[in-house]
Amino acid sequence: MKYGFIIDNRKCIGCHACTTAFKSEHDVPIGVNRTYVKQVEKGEFPNTRRIFSVMRCNHCTDAPCVEICPVEALYTREDGIVDFDNNRCIGCKSCMQACPYDALYIDPDTNTAAKCNYCAHRVEV
Repeated sequence: MKYGFIIDNRKCIGCHACTTAFKSEHDVPIGVNRTYVKQVEKGEFPNTRRIFSVMRCNHCTDAPCVEICPVEALYTREDGIVDFDNNRCIGCKSCMQACPYDALYIDPDTNTAAKCNYCAHRVEV
């Protein structure tokens, strides 16, 4: 079985509850976000609107971050989750440049890349 998630960005109101929940679940340091809410202004005053879009790892089928990692710290599991071994990471940032979703960052505590792991610890039974 391969996992997936659905986010209807049309219903996003920019509350950042998803970002806060993720930071809490993974003890992400202050000033760092693995998940963030992108805001785009559309139209011209006075007819403007703000569009929100949740940005996070999409666990790509052919993940460019996995392909580019020189030490194979990123890998795709059998269930489709793109996971990460920070013990292998050398902090070269190649994965950050390759990701089309800007979903990786350097963890200031470990100086290695980090990303959403689909809360794999919650789906493993």
